[in-house]
Amino acid sequence: MIPELGHYALMLALGLALIQGIMPIVGTRTNDAALMSIAAPAALAQFVFVAIAFLALAECYVASDFSVLNVYENSNSAMPLIYRLTSIWGNHEGSMMLWVSILAFFGALVALFGTNLPAVLKANALAVQAWIAAAFHLFILTTSNPFVRLADAPFEGRDLNPILQDPGLAFHPPMLYLGYVGFSIAFSFAIAALIEGRIDAAWARWVRPWVLGAWMCLTLGIAGGSYWAYYELGWGGFWFWDPVENASLMPWLAGTALLHSAVVMEKRGALKIWTILLAIIAFSLSLIGTFLVRSGVLTSVHAFAVDPQRGIFILGILIVFIGGALSLYAWRAPLLKQGGLFAPISREGALVLNNLLLTTACATVFVGTLYPLALEVMTGEKISVGAPFFNLTFGPLFVPLLVAVPFGPLLAWKRGDLLGAAQRLIAAGIAALFVMAVVWAWTRGGSTFAPIAIGLALSVLYIVIAAIFFRQVYRFAVRTGLLARYNAESPS
Repeated sequence: MIPELGHYALMLALGLALIQGIMPIVGTRTNDAALMSIAAPAALAQFVFVAIAFLALAECYVASDFSVLNVYENSNSAMPLIYRLTSIWGNHEGSMMLWVSILAFFGALVALFGTNLPAVLKANALAVQAWIAAAFHLFILTTSNPFVRLADAPFEGRDLNPILQDPGLAFHPPMLYLGYVGFSIAFSFAIAALIEGRIDAAWARWVRPWVLGAWMCLTLGIAGGSYWAYYELGWGGFWFWDPVENASLMPWLAGTALLHSAVVMEKRGALKIWTILLAIIAFSLSLIGTFLVRSGVLTSVHAFAVDPQRGIFILGILIVFIGGALSLYAWRAPLLKQGGLFAPISREGALVLNNLLLTTACATVFVGTLYPLALEVMTGEKISVGAPFFNLTFGPLFVPLLVAVPFGPLLAWKRGDLLGAAQRLIAAGIAALFVMAVVWAWTRGGSTFAPIAIGLALSVLYIVIAAIFFRQVYRFAVRTGLLARYNAESPS
């Protein structure tokens, strides 16, 4: 009974997603407020039914219902409760249920907390979110149903992969998915803004918190997964340049660029077209990562072994959403107004440099990851692109990025003083050089870039802490009136 409940709840969620995807867009086209208002309750209802489906699958795992094929293949009754629960997403079907659950959760959050959004933008954004959800609901129901029953229920299950029986499975996939799927909100808002043809600083102010939340979750997921791979698989380093690892790094790099670009757009009204493109790219790379893991085109310890039907279905999702989004962008972007001007030496200029280096690094990882696949498709030749390529291309791009990052917060908007910022960074530079010398002496014979990277990272950390400290001091002075008294008493 429980598996059937979950299955029908997922079917109802698909129906609600289609309603949510169609009615609000019709409402925005016809200026019908009643149709636009359907988006929020439909998003909430869709989340309720997806949650019911996910909880039904969780109950099957907790109760060790081996009449469900997915439970039989990935669990057994002797496993501790924590591993029975994490087994839900330790397989393809269950992990896709986690994906759509988080997607519906984010849609519900926008419906609940987006009360200050313009009605047209909110309706269009929730409609785009619904079409993404509908595509993945259909994918699960047709190719990856976790509620399939066995005719003769076995007495015991097969067990979960021993490598996955680790606390890392409890936090690594959920955090990654919160990051991956979180970028769908920025994507939906970008498409909604392109449909409406209105993009301004207010749009960036609405989107930036969602991007920041997704970026934080993805950062924690990547960092935790790196540590898990380090102690579980003994790779000898926190990053192995495995293709599926790269699939999570690419949206992180694009999301980092998006986060900084949105700041410029919010504060100065600049980089509008570029910010919209980054919002599309960040989620598109998340979808590409899903394809790499689910299609079976890559051989990786992370990848699920799946049949070609699933890969073709996800490839279709990629073509529709990424191709459609980029086509809409190519059509509408030239019609949008450009933002304000600024000098190259300014905070905006520093953030533009930051974006250029991040997106170039992302493109490097993209080429290194997908080039072997493209070459095999076109020529049949198989090659491997590994750490030597990435270390020689990715590392040199991040060194100037880490050098430039501390200058950004110290430069003024519109026009800054580079020499003044450099003088204020003397202490950070001395500390970085000291740490580089210590690390070099300690790890002599190791990687040449390691002490340099640690020193640069320390200087970045120093300036971030200093910026936060002085900002709080300034706010305290304003709040207590000290700043006003100082200005009044100081000579003119």
